[in-house]
Amino acid sequence: MEAARALFAERGDDVQMPEVARAAGVGVGTVYRHFPTRHALIEAAAEHRFTQILDFARTECLRHPEAGQGLAQYLRHIGEVLDSDRGLSASIEADRGSAETAPRGEMRGQLESAVSALIEQGQAAGTIREDSTVADVYMLVGCLSAIIRTNSGDWRRLIDITLDGLRPRKCNSA
Repeated sequence: MEAARALFAERGDDVQMPEVARAAGVGVGTVYRHFPTRHALIEAAAEHRFTQILDFARTECLRHPEAGQGLAQYLRHIGEVLDSDRGLSASIEADRGSAETAPRGEMRGQLESAVSALIEQGQAAGTIREDSTVADVYMLVGCLSAIIRTNSGDWRRLIDITLDGLRPRKCNSA
């Protein structure tokens, strides 16, 4: 899996199964036994990336909250992952036939639970507005992904602006 991820990151959708086998130091039959199709390999690589993101959310963002900054840390981490792994994103996009690179199935549910906990953590600390939702974060990650994928702006600035928009606002009563 690590060999495939490295190749996808470097070369994107041009990677073929024999190349993965060579990079992993195994025979092509071994690759096909684990991943019967290229689609299966790409889906497994995507799942692996989401598992790593989930682990980061659980071990770094949720266990070591810095004054309600878990969601900020999570968004920055996703930006770093997407920026360094553009080739895998392109492969997932090409394989699925759209810009749909979001997690699916059980992994999506687990990530949504982690994001929900990060939002609640930030709300309790007063750093995230009360009406923020998991759907909001998914929308923001989609925007982040599009900016990185198309190289159409400074994704770090997008996160800074986004985080500012997620802060609670004080109402001035006159």
